[in-house]
Amino acid sequence: MGAIIDGYKHGPEPRISPFLSAIICNHLQSSSIMSTKTPLLTVYRGSAPGAHYSWSPFVGKLEARLRLGGASYRVEAGSKMQAPRGKVPYVSISDAHGGTPQLLGDTALIARHLTENGLLADLSTLLTPAQRARDLAIRSLLEDKLYFFIVRERWIDNFATMRDGTLYTMPYPLRLAVGWLAYRAVTKALAGQGAGRYTDAEARAFKTETWDGLAALLAEAQSTPASVARRAEDAGAPFWVLGGGQPSEADATVYGFIVSCLVCKA
Repeated sequence: MGAIIDGYKHGPEPRISPFLSAIICNHLQSSSIMSTKTPLLTVYRGSAPGAHYSWSPFVGKLEARLRLGGASYRVEAGSKMQAPRGKVPYVSISDAHGGTPQLLGDTALIARHLTENGLLADLSTLLTPAQRARDLAIRSLLEDKLYFFIVRERWIDNFATMRDGTLYTMPYPLRLAVGWLAYRAVTKALAGQGAGRYTDAEARAFKTETWDGLAALLAEAQSTPASVARRAEDAGAPFWVLGGGQPSEADATVYGFIVSCLVCKA
């Protein structure tokens, strides 16, 4: 993961704790387990495919999950208009006979479908029921709580930067109009969800609490016997969120959220 920090030339300074920033440099080194088979999957990011990392935590999560599961893929821009659930990322699965590609949306459902059909390694087979519950809790903390405060930070607190970053391909007058529509929709959605009803100080406290909690979890995971033994053999070896010898679903989610916050300018 060190390449994420070193290779991104135009991103902002991380807004997470220095400890967490340092830990993720060695957290996920998954390129060595990527499949070399002919890609059957196309990931649609909703943005230009040339960028190494996406502002979307769910794009980063999905791509990390595919790599951890040994699936090769290619990336395209795509759009919400074409997405089966009206949101990105989504994937298309092409068969070897040239039939109509199957479109799938929602990162959790994509991973489940690919796993059930033998296209992706199952990361939960070695987990106990309690470990699966902890894995789910970590994912839910980020996806069902932190995510909405990230949206608030980007689309309300740093609206102009977010608008110009996501809508940069549009002519400026059109960008203003579409940006205002997006701002209005996000404001309404966050008010309904609840994250938009807190004061700035309250929202900041919730975000800090979540990042600090995640940092504590990663510190504990890094110090487990399994993690220590692996790093004793190879100082550059990754450790995993649950502290075991193999990654779980939570690793992909943690990766996606951390990378998203490191590279997003808003």
